[in-house]
Amino acid sequence: MTDDTLPDPDRIEGAPHPRDTPQVFGQRAAEAGFLAAFAADRLHSGWLLSGPRGIGKATLAYRIAAFLLAQPATSDAGLLGAPPPPATLDIAPDAPDLRLIRAGAHPRLFVLRRGPNDTGTRLSATISVERVRELKGFFQMSAADGGRRVVIVDSADEMNTSAANALLKSLEEPPARVTQLLIAHQPARLLPTIRSRCRELRLAPLGAADLAQALAAQGRAPDAAEALAVLAGGSVGDAIRLAQHDGLALYAGLVALLADLPRFDRPAALRLAESCAGKGAEVRFPLVLDLIDLLLARLARAGLQGPPDVQAAPREARLLARLAPDDRAARHWASLQQDLGQRARAGRAVNLDPAVLILDMLWRIEEAARSVAAA
Repeated sequence: MTDDTLPDPDRIEGAPHPRDTPQVFGQRAAEAGFLAAFAADRLHSGWLLSGPRGIGKATLAYRIAAFLLAQPATSDAGLLGAPPPPATLDIAPDAPDLRLIRAGAHPRLFVLRRGPNDTGTRLSATISVERVRELKGFFQMSAADGGRRVVIVDSADEMNTSAANALLKSLEEPPARVTQLLIAHQPARLLPTIRSRCRELRLAPLGAADLAQALAAQGRAPDAAEALAVLAGGSVGDAIRLAQHDGLALYAGLVALLADLPRFDRPAALRLAESCAGKGAEVRFPLVLDLIDLLLARLARAGLQGPPDVQAAPREARLLARLAPDDRAARHWASLQQDLGQRARAGRAVNLDPAVLILDMLWRIEEAARSVAAA
């Protein structure tokens, strides 16, 4: 089990844990797909919930788990015949199974996730094979009430090779009345044999309306829901991160900084770089890196498709149209995005001074703008 002093590896900072989130927004098709299989008595033992990070996969997994665990142990139709198939995954909010799940104490639910590293000082980077081997005891446990058992793997693409091979055995020979729900942000990283033994539920990024609803359900009401949805890529998790750390204002500042390229406000660039260094900038630095990457991606897309319908910041559409007027410019910006992404990963790996890294990236963007203008 994860040490109580360490953060939950499957919880987004500033958001409730997925097991405490009562509703999934924008994923009606995925819910309907699972319910149809259940109603037709074609419930696979392994399910792969795939899609970008932060769009509700874990919340849906816990909803499915609660739904399955609350089903009666027997399917006797009785004198009145079989009940109609369920039209929703909802169960009573005071259902005992739901209370146990939210307390993290349901005896028929096993959550497989990253635990502490060998020293117990931080979370491990991967799900270990030792953790997967604990499933053997869970599978051998006899459910006193004969009910279903559920495993949630969050996330499956964090398993190391040994762990993945160990989990594969339980998918190849699934125990009776066990459903395994594998969450994957990047399903291509999974073993092909794991993917082939699961039925996939693909979850989609949220639109602005669904994203606004999801944030409002958590007590957040952003004024610029469309801009936030654009920057977050339809991810509630990323939207929460942006809202918590002034991401919209940061992106607007970045657009304003680049508005006059290839002329460059060097003092403003220096201020931005210095704001990413030092104590207290642990969150701001990676956020600025992500926003730079996003802006470059939007430049490349604008060169191919034209300016976006929804601006993520004031004057953004004008900036994108000017710096990326055609497909040749699009290729230039796409190449720079890839190059700077590699530089950012390498710089963080060797603990390069954040201010130096940010300034270097901004100068490279300035050079690229000159090249595009001169061509």
